[in-house]
Amino acid sequence: MMKDNQSNNMTHKITDNINLKLVSLAVAAALLSGCQSIWPDYLRPKVAVPAQYTEAADQTKDNATSQVSNTWWTLYQDQVLNDLVTKALVNNTDIKLAAARIEEADAVMREVGAALFPQVDLNAAATRTRVTEAGANPIFSGNPRNDYIGQLGTSFEIDFWGKFRRAKESARAQALSTRYAKDTVALSLAGLVASNYLVLRSLESQIVVTQDNLKSRDDSLALTKRRLDGGVASALDVHQAEVASANLSAQLAELTRMRAVTLHQLAVLTGTLDLNVATADIKALPIPPTPPAGLPSSLLEARPDVRQAEEDMIAANANIAVAKAALYPSISLTASFGGESLELGDILKSAARIWSGGLSLNLPIFDSGRLNSKVDQASAKQKQALASYEGAVQNAFREVNDALINLRQYTERESALNRSQEAAKKALDVSENRYKSGYSAYLDVLDAQRVYNDAALAFIQSRQSRLVATVDLFKSLGGGWKADALEQTKSGR
Repeated sequence: MMKDNQSNNMTHKITDNINLKLVSLAVAAALLSGCQSIWPDYLRPKVAVPAQYTEAADQTKDNATSQVSNTWWTLYQDQVLNDLVTKALVNNTDIKLAAARIEEADAVMREVGAALFPQVDLNAAATRTRVTEAGANPIFSGNPRNDYIGQLGTSFEIDFWGKFRRAKESARAQALSTRYAKDTVALSLAGLVASNYLVLRSLESQIVVTQDNLKSRDDSLALTKRRLDGGVASALDVHQAEVASANLSAQLAELTRMRAVTLHQLAVLTGTLDLNVATADIKALPIPPTPPAGLPSSLLEARPDVRQAEEDMIAANANIAVAKAALYPSISLTASFGGESLELGDILKSAARIWSGGLSLNLPIFDSGRLNSKVDQASAKQKQALASYEGAVQNAFREVNDALINLRQYTERESALNRSQEAAKKALDVSENRYKSGYSAYLDVLDAQRVYNDAALAFIQSRQSRLVATVDLFKSLGGGWKADALEQTKSGR
């Protein structure tokens, strides 16, 4: 009997040694899994764009040290605009949607990352059964009887080919992509609010000019009627004056309608449906600084939409590795430890102890090309992401050049229209004085009034275009520029 016990003890020791070796091998395999790679790591592709913007104006070197923060809308020095942008960045539904997508992507990243760690489950059960006592093998140990079992179980797939690590890399890139997407939405939203605000101020200034010109034409109409009564003017002059006054009234009504529509758009953008803004003059807004000459086009890499496209490309590259890893064998470890007894009080005793451990390998042999098709799909998506990234960089380069040329030409146009407005005003004064003195016909006054009205409105619209061009430039540069940004872009990710 003693020999049997010694033999059993020796068997248990041998078994424990074998189990310990298996666990050691499994741990070693898990550690070595970090060294395996079946697909190259991501490398940023080179996109052929000129080193500098082609439409950059020549400026002094002193301007090269200027900097503009991402809160570029504050450069217009308008508190109403600042408040509108702040409200939009908090209340706008597109911002809320982008924030919710960030939360979703973060949750997906945590879920994917959890696959790198073992999952431990607790299984417990209690049953009461009765077996036959009249059968071929009757049970006499107690009938009916209880059975209690409780055990911890775990299963863990060794990431030998980097499948889970690359999946986490892809999920992390997608999470970053959603953040850059939110930054893109915020940048576009701030630009929309600023542009609509400038349009609103332009319309208000045009309304003021139209009201002044309408008052002037009404005065001319009254004067013409008095001259008709005095036999100095003809009925034709009166009718022409009435037409001119009615046309300006129609123009005023249209401008008022357009202001209301623009205000409604601002209300939706800011999430304040009862928005009301006091009137102001667009000419009171300062012209914000323009970027210095020599800014490198590599600054485009800091634009949120370009960074978003790059993160999508990183995710697509990692997904190829995930798809290729499915072609290789998967190695999994399973283990459980617990107790089973007839009495609940005995479940923790050594005699009730139960355990198991295992190692499994799964290798796909024949699947009619299904797994290879997934690799091809992932590769095609990576090519699509690469094309999207290249397109984002090229489009960003074009937008900056467009904004630069627009700003430069709108500035020149505004200067010319300002001279035109001043000359038209002088011509109007001369024509009115000549008409009152009887040296010219009323048709000359009407023509001068029309020319001045068009010139005044054109000047205001040119100021609007110039300011909106600065907004477009801020947006195209990603919200701002810094003199040391080149060094940051050289450092890469």
